[in-house]
Amino acid sequence: MAAPVSDRTIIRHIGQHELAQRWCISPRTLERWRWIGEGPAFLKIGARVAYRLEDVEAYEAEQRRTPATQRDEVE
Repeated sequence: MAAPVSDRTIIRHIGQHELAQRWCISPRTLERWRWIGEGPAFLKIGARVAYRLEDVEAYEAEQRRTPATQRDEVE
C-alpha cells in the first residue's frame, strides 16, 4: 500500500539542459562529465538523464573554495 501523499518526500529533478543553464555551461560538457565519471550523480531513465536537485546542490557545496587571501588569514 502506498504511503499517504503527506508522508511522501518530494524529490525535485532537473534535466541536463536545465543544469547546463544553471551553471552556464554546454549540455555537451555534462555529457562528457558523465562519460568520464565527473560531475554530480545522475539518473538514467530510458534515454532521459535527470539530476536530483539535492545531488546538484551537494556537488555545488563540494566545489566551494575559499580564496587564498582568506585562507592565509584563517591559518
